[in-house]
Amino acid sequence: MSTPVRINKYLSEIGYCSRREADKMIDQGRVVVNGEVIEMGLKVTSKDIIFVDGERIKERKTKAVYIAFNKPVGIVCTTDTRVEKDNIIDYINYPSRIFPIGRLDKPSEGLIFLTNDGDIVNKILRARNHHEKEYVVTVNRPVTDEFVRQMAAGVPILDTVTRPCKVTQTHKKEFKIILTQGLNRQIRRMCEFLDYRVVSLKRIRIMNVNLDVGKGKWRNLTSDEIAEINKMVKTSTKTVD
Repeated sequence: MSTPVRINKYLSEIGYCSRREADKMIDQGRVVVNGEVIEMGLKVTSKDIIFVDGERIKERKTKAVYIAFNKPVGIVCTTDTRVEKDNIIDYINYPSRIFPIGRLDKPSEGLIFLTNDGDIVNKILRARNHHEKEYVVTVNRPVTDEFVRQMAAGVPILDTVTRPCKVTQTHKKEFKIILTQGLNRQIRRMCEFLDYRVVSLKRIRIMNVNLDVGKGKWRNLTSDEIAEINKMVKTSTKTVD
């Protein structure tokens, strides 16, 4: 890569980590370029000498990896294996470097993608692309018609109102919800606003991929699934270089 690009994009495109994770590492002072700890926004080329956590980072051509993983409760969606003992990377122990697309909270379970394709990570994570994610949620008391109506219409959390979504009661204390945005702890915060407490939360679908492997297991996405995802994110705007 001879044209200078921002360091977060560079690390993403060579399959080292997502841009979001790169920004976090830069902010923590863990990225060194040409012997200097860098600040956000630095541009680099393949000729620059880059270290992350003391490891030399080299541009490499690797086969794209796309994994669907059924995350158990208690596993943390981070690539920082130094900090979290029960992190998703050590748990899966994949033979090459991969990173999660988005996250599931430690108390939550279910479907999450992992990949080494930084470009598709950036596209999927952009909330304005309205990609669907479906969850099954159990709460601490009976679900009412009013609760379903309010959840579906939008709830004020985090200085905004959640985007209208699909909510369906499935059992006395259980419902399904389909979101097209990804605010921090969104479902839990929505329920809390309405005086409900989440007992269990499982993601069962992301876009066109359903959860179909056992807890703690993973599989490669099929070529058809990958093709459909690429089609769905084709119009997604990339982040600024």
